[in-house]
Amino acid sequence: MQPSIPTDRTIYKILTPEEWAVLRRDEQSSGSDLDQTDGFIHFSTTAQLQGTLDRHYKDAGTLVLAEIPLSALQQRDLRWEPARDGSLFPHLYEALSLSVIARHWTLHPNADGGYALPNLSR
Repeated sequence: MQPSIPTDRTIYKILTPEEWAVLRRDEQSSGSDLDQTDGFIHFSTTAQLQGTLDRHYKDAGTLVLAEIPLSALQQRDLRWEPARDGSLFPHLYEALSLSVIARHWTLHPNADGGYALPNLSR
């Protein structure tokens, strides 16, 4: 059975401060080294976000969390693809434009190297 595409209206990109600076300077980005290696930009839904932070960013220092409304990506090459556990993650097969980012937050690690999410509701 195929997992269904999440009904989220927003997705999130986690960036290092350096990646955020490049995105702000160039107004677009081809993503992190991992994104470039994989050939797409990795995003997470609201439900996936804490797990992504815990698995891939523990002890990573200060991070930037960018919120992107899915409506801003309607004409873009965004695909929902299965992860190892079968859940669907959003992947963008083109550059990320600064113009699609609605909000962003700076995330600071807590004492154990993890991150608490900001209030993402509007």
